[in-house]
Amino acid sequence: MRPYQGGVVVLDFGSQYTQLIARRVREQHVHSEILSHDTTLNEIQSHNPKAIILSGGPSSVYHGSAPICDPRIFDLDIPILGICYGLQLMADHFGGEVKTREGGEYGLSQVQVQDHDLFFRDVPSNLNVWMSHRDQVTKLPRGWIVLAKSSNDVVAAMAEPKSRKYATQFHPEVSHTEAGTAMLRNFLFNIAGCEPSWTASHFITDQIHNLRTRLGKEQVLCGVSGGVDSTVVAALLRRAVGDQVIAVFIDHGLLRSAEAHQVVTDLEEALKFPVKMVDHRELFLKRLKGVLDPEEKRKRIGEQFIRSFELVAETLGGIRYLAQGTLYPDVIESGTVHQGGPAAVIKSHHNVGGLPTDMTFELVEPLKELFKDEVRQVGRELGLPEALLRRHPFPGPGLAVRILGEVTEERLGLLRQADELFLDTLHQENLYHDIWQAFAVLVPLKTVGVMGDRRTYGYLLALRAVTSHDGMTADWYPMPPEILSRISNRIVNNVEGINRVVYDITSKPPGTIEWE
Repeated sequence: MRPYQGGVVVLDFGSQYTQLIARRVREQHVHSEILSHDTTLNEIQSHNPKAIILSGGPSSVYHGSAPICDPRIFDLDIPILGICYGLQLMADHFGGEVKTREGGEYGLSQVQVQDHDLFFRDVPSNLNVWMSHRDQVTKLPRGWIVLAKSSNDVVAAMAEPKSRKYATQFHPEVSHTEAGTAMLRNFLFNIAGCEPSWTASHFITDQIHNLRTRLGKEQVLCGVSGGVDSTVVAALLRRAVGDQVIAVFIDHGLLRSAEAHQVVTDLEEALKFPVKMVDHRELFLKRLKGVLDPEEKRKRIGEQFIRSFELVAETLGGIRYLAQGTLYPDVIESGTVHQGGPAAVIKSHHNVGGLPTDMTFELVEPLKELFKDEVRQVGRELGLPEALLRRHPFPGPGLAVRILGEVTEERLGLLRQADELFLDTLHQENLYHDIWQAFAVLVPLKTVGVMGDRRTYGYLLALRAVTSHDGMTADWYPMPPEILSRISNRIVNNVEGINRVVYDITSKPPGTIEWE
């Protein structure tokens, strides 16, 4: 696949905000790609970037093991913005001094702009910004100027305007930084001369070219689940290669109440072409029998999906390509190597970390560098119905990761009933579309209760509802107490076997959205 041309390359030095930098750039309709800090100069130049941004990171530039980039990058005739560690790296490279500051600066700090150069154009002189550092620049490189200082007399921004090199000690990409978007816009448009041309329409045009080039005249299986991601992939493939795409829905027996046939009906209506439904419920439940560990669940489900698609491909005479709706957050959380380098495994998404090494397919994943909100915009551009695009995310492993411990028919039945009542109440109260994702979790613990003067001993059910933009971070939804009371009463009174309901008020981080 050809790299995007003329956007921004973000070099990742391990910051927790690197993905946020890329998102903030994309929000200005400028394409951004995250590459590892040690990406070769030739690879970076192959993207023909209009600018480079150096991310923050936890290291100190004067430590021998500190990550560095190819120093020839600084000789390129393109603008560079260093953020936090990026500022310190640039100061050190160009002959300045960086030292550890006693106590550091963390959280909100006050900054005074001393030079309203291009970077701070139309930005107030006094700002609250987000800091997260211990090291600081104590001596500027020759030819560089101070643009801003913090209230602690720390260099907060510096520049060498002639070569269009800028750097901030604070994080303009974080929402807590006042006028951070204005600063990034100044860098992108006034300094780097970027064009705000990267839109959903542009993405579709580019991907259609890539898909036609790669697939040629060959057929491609497209795994669809009824969710936004796989539906957008199917619509994109249809636009690109027409009848060469065969949409397949595998019923793994882990869906919500009466969902399988409804999914196929909705998909065929939205996509305007047939969807092949395959019933493999017994195969999946057999693979999950006795499995307690959530990572093992995800990996077994991921492998069985591939085996199921291989069986389908065989019946169709052998198909080489399998398309799926992998997104950027899936790749990041699964800890796979993805341009920005290896990340910690948060949880193995079934379509990434759960794939078998001996699968016969070549994967087609046109959305793997997009966030969820970007996928929805692509779906709108493709003409998919808004009702489908606004559906809450639903995990590929389905209810298997919403039942802690072993997945059994009994537990699936209880969870389906409870989840249906939860979502039905949200729809009745017109709250469904205020929430990014809502679902119930069956906890394999039983508690004592009392109903009709009789002792009960039933399962504990947890309710989860969050708000988010992209799934990378999330806040718990402040559900009105009277709504929670109504939901709890409906579940306990109608689902025999559940006698206690709790509400999860954990954000992401430290929690994840799903419990497993």
